[in-house]
Amino acid sequence: MILQSVFPKNSIILDLESEDKDELFEELLQNIVNRHDEIDRDEAMNALKKREEKMTTGILPAIAVPHCSIDTVQGVVGAIGISKKGIEYGSLDGEPVHFIFMMICNASDDSLHLTALHDLAVVLKSSEFIDLLGASPSVEDVWEFLGKSDFFFEA
Repeated sequence: MILQSVFPKNSIILDLESEDKDELFEELLQNIVNRHDEIDRDEAMNALKKREEKMTTGILPAIAVPHCSIDTVQGVVGAIGISKKGIEYGSLDGEPVHFIFMMICNASDDSLHLTALHDLAVVLKSSEFIDLLGASPSVEDVWEFLGKSDFFFEA
């Protein structure tokens, strides 16, 4: 999967305003809805919160991957948020998250959802990927870096 197709330039927020998980979901979901008017915002928010109730998606140090499946979206869409100060998230390690990758997938295509999560997980396990992402000074740099993420996949 090419991460640039899930996370286009206008989906990247370098300086999140959010301070907690609820605000974060609102901020990132609004970015997605602004780009995809076919998405039912309430359906997406409810699905994100329902998924989060099962288990936190803050599963890696400093990283959260909130995600859900809904009927009103085509394919996989997403938004990336970066917070220098960190956001209280209820993550497994109890620490704030700094890198958030929100994805919304079509409910009728489980294989696409799983592929998207798998591909993102592969690159997120690389500390080098996260270090380079965090050092990117602009949206353009983050987006260009995402285009090179295939480097992190093993042949």
